[in-house]
Amino acid sequence: MEEIAMMTWWTVLISSFGAFLLKFSGYALPERWFEHPRLQRIANLIPVALLSALVITQTFSNKHALVIDTRFAGLGVAIIALAFRAPFIVMVLLSALTSAILHRI
Repeated sequence: MEEIAMMTWWTVLISSFGAFLLKFSGYALPERWFEHPRLQRIANLIPVALLSALVITQTFSNKHALVIDTRFAGLGVAIIALAFRAPFIVMVLLSALTSAILHRI
């Protein structure tokens, strides 16, 4: 258990240092390097990929196992609400309500 906690802290520290270097590079590197269309496309897609990974991880994992439970239904309701162009708060409330009701059943 202690080994896992130490590995987690190293991961946090290395990720934090990487984030700092990325932020610092924005000030240190020439602006023309960041104007390249491919780099701009990649920069626009990174938040989408990270958010998607977070949603999938939080929906389908439970500690060290993959699971399908009430969170999956909540995600499905959220996708349907987004397909109907529901406001964000409505989508969140509908998905939370669905998960809560199914969890109680």
